[in-house]
Amino acid sequence: MLNAADLTALSLTLQLAAITTGILLLIGTPLAWWLAHSRWRFRFILETCIALPLVLPPTVLGFYLLQMLGPRGWLGSLIHDFGGEPLAFTFEGLLFGSVIYSLPFVVQPLQDTFQSMGRRPLEIAATLRAGPIDSFFNVVIPMARAGYITAAMLGFAHTLGEFGVVLMLGGNIPGETRVLSIAIYDHVERLEYAQAHVLAGGMLLLSFCLLLTVYSLRGRLRLVRL
Repeated sequence: MLNAADLTALSLTLQLAAITTGILLLIGTPLAWWLAHSRWRFRFILETCIALPLVLPPTVLGFYLLQMLGPRGWLGSLIHDFGGEPLAFTFEGLLFGSVIYSLPFVVQPLQDTFQSMGRRPLEIAATLRAGPIDSFFNVVIPMARAGYITAAMLGFAHTLGEFGVVLMLGGNIPGETRVLSIAIYDHVERLEYAQAHVLAGGMLLLSFCLLLTVYSLRGRLRLVRL
């Protein structure tokens, strides 16, 4: 059975994943569109930076984020100078780290989708006197449904499973930074395997359902296009 602390960790984890996914879709859409159509010769540098969390150990990323957001970090010091508190070991800090950590899981599916579409839909819309913004929201986004579904599901699922970044940047503060991955680790450390099984099994089932939804909907959308 889940205790009150585990339920709080579950709520915090879902909240973190949902907010992170929303932010990533907002910032990932223009970024992916630019990457898909830019002719800048050094575009690969930005693509490399975005993809870095895919290969960088989470503890390494978490360590540098902690250095940046801590009281002595350049961003932490800047926030302090404007009257704010450093983001390290706060939910806001976890949110910042989650956005960085899950960025490639949202940007890359959207970029691939936009590249496969090309500019032809916008050119056709332009011949019908549709403006660029109107064309994007009424032509591009509906056509990119499969990419958005994939990006949202992957970004959400990836945020759910964070551990290294969370541990380094947020620590283990109940109600503030203690998410499910940390709660599972705590139970295992205390040899409470039954509770760990419940949490781990729930995350396994949720992740499986998310991926199952992604592949099922992508297959259906392909059939609709055909």
